[in-house]
Amino acid sequence: MALTGGATTASVYRIEVGERLYLLRIEGQPSPLRNPHQYVSMRIAAEAGIAPKILYVDEAARIVVTDFIEQVPLQTYPGGPRALAQALGELLARVQATQAFPYFVEYPDIVARLFAHVCRTGLFAGGVLDQHVERLELLREAYRANSSTLVSSHNDAVPNNILFDGRRLWLIDWESAYCNDPLVDVAIILDGVARCPEMEEVLLGAWLGRAPDEAIRRRLDVVRAFTRLYYAGVFLSASAAVSWVKEETDLSVPSAVDFQRAIRAGWLKAGTAETKHILGKMFLASFLSGVAAPGFDAAV
Repeated sequence: MALTGGATTASVYRIEVGERLYLLRIEGQPSPLRNPHQYVSMRIAAEAGIAPKILYVDEAARIVVTDFIEQVPLQTYPGGPRALAQALGELLARVQATQAFPYFVEYPDIVARLFAHVCRTGLFAGGVLDQHVERLELLREAYRANSSTLVSSHNDAVPNNILFDGRRLWLIDWESAYCNDPLVDVAIILDGVARCPEMEEVLLGAWLGRAPDEAIRRRLDVVRAFTRLYYAGVFLSASAAVSWVKEETDLSVPSAVDFQRAIRAGWLKAGTAETKHILGKMFLASFLSGVAAPGFDAAV
């Protein structure tokens, strides 16, 4: 059975053999930004019990077979949002405590490369994104001045890649996994799942084993801006691929409340080029303002 959902270009299938369920994943055509270390990282995570068990992998053919995880909605996690935030923080700590994943690229560099692609697509008229380009360069300077020790990172821990099986959490879809800044996964999960102040505090405490100090909070603000611009690039690249609009001059966006209302009412459809384009613009706005973007659910 073919499975859908998520932004991956891979083909994913559920396979039944007797009473056992497996997942077959066939990666699509590699892009110039393809991470060459995903299978090594996935093996390390699987051996640590963070990713599903790997039964077969062919890196050259970009094929992997793993155990299939029967998913239960994250919203049903026992103990509610606070317990979920605790478990997510502990899960990130486990990922970062594994044998180090291979190094690929500095995160701000891959963000800049993706955003440069967006600027070249013709989605926006010349000069419209100048403020974003300027802020990106300022943030890259600030980031270099406060370098961090790199750790194993998933780098795409959006809600669709976090599975709950009724007992525990798993991380799947390791396409982007490599050694990275420890705050990248934290920033992505805070914007995707732990979206209220209480959950944020619990998650940070569980991840660190203590309350975060001001230095960590300041650096988190910088890394969060990078992750938001990265996902703006992901969504806008997807809309550009189907020629949704060209030479746009209007960067205005709906509020998060109005956006979610449009999704619920069916005025916007999850997964469409139009919705991804609006989400991309909302993440662009979040990059500048620091106000949280609407999340990732509408992308799928």
